[in-house]
Amino acid sequence: MAYQIKTTLVEKSRLPEIDFDNIPFGKTFSDHMFVADYKDGEWQNAEIIPFGHFQIHPAAMALHYGQAIFEGMKASVSHDGKPMFMRPEMHVERFNASAARLMMPSVPAELFLSAIHEIVALDAAWIPPAKGSALYLRPYMFACDEFIGVKPSQTYKFIVFTGPVGPYYPKPVSLYADMHYIRAAAGGTGFAKCAGNYAGSLLPAQNAIDKGYDQVLWLDAKEHKYIQEVGTMNIFFHIGDKLVTPDIEQDTILKGITRDSAIKFWRSKGIEVDERQISIDEVAEAFDKGELKGAFGTGTAAVVAHVHQIAYGDKVMNIEHGNPEGPGQMFKDFIDNLRSGTIKDEFGWIVPVKSSSLTTA
Repeated sequence: MAYQIKTTLVEKSRLPEIDFDNIPFGKTFSDHMFVADYKDGEWQNAEIIPFGHFQIHPAAMALHYGQAIFEGMKASVSHDGKPMFMRPEMHVERFNASAARLMMPSVPAELFLSAIHEIVALDAAWIPPAKGSALYLRPYMFACDEFIGVKPSQTYKFIVFTGPVGPYYPKPVSLYADMHYIRAAAGGTGFAKCAGNYAGSLLPAQNAIDKGYDQVLWLDAKEHKYIQEVGTMNIFFHIGDKLVTPDIEQDTILKGITRDSAIKFWRSKGIEVDERQISIDEVAEAFDKGELKGAFGTGTAAVVAHVHQIAYGDKVMNIEHGNPEGPGQMFKDFIDNLRSGTIKDEFGWIVPVKSSSLTTA
């Protein structure tokens, strides 16, 4: 099905007000946003409009029962000024996996991809030119039925807005292994990017901050033993001559697209990557033996964030980080160069932004 996207342009761009050398993450938004409505069993009213507020009914079901999901994506610009995505089709797949878990309608790939291509093509001037910076995209969907009752909504809104961002973690991070709170349990929604997962993480995250750490290192719900992920990232440990990361076959861990890209990159370089259960005790033992050579998180926002410290009970592990020849920095440099178009795209991950002829209001 072909989707025609009507476009209404802003009267005056806010772009001249933006200082690309000083961009706080998540607080600056571009000129336009994409919106579409799901009703009567189909997506309709697809349009791009000026970024701004919209009305929502007090009984909108998302506000009461939590049917709300999102994705995080980035668009970058090559050294010759061409905007591009990295593996956008995987974001569509993950978005729709989240939708299925929350009994929400899928967004057809054609509609999703048309939306992100058109909105980025229109606001391409908002992509920061600095290496490591990007235009962040937030596709999301929420339930709109005006009804108080626990059941799936019949109407939804799908929105994509964008904003320029700098590095999410400008310096190495410290982690606190939480022995009480959990992020996800088997059979739950841990693999989905749904709003409730993040709401439930706020108190433990603040507790970690109060103790002097940046993020929570989540452990499993049953034994508080096996590592799952970090608050905003998947996690890798460089132990001996290999990398170890929690496997994602269980439904408690987000299927990170950056994680998948990192594993493919490292394996192409002959670096062994084990995807398996790994306990916090195994990490602590490796640290005591001097075998823990590094740890780092991967994610769309962070790309790669080096870990310099992990607290586990009374034990604090101070970890070497930032080795320019280490696998974490190797992958970060690779992604930065890939997004700037200065190296060959050997994996076929880069997708140039293309715009069809739009119907402009």
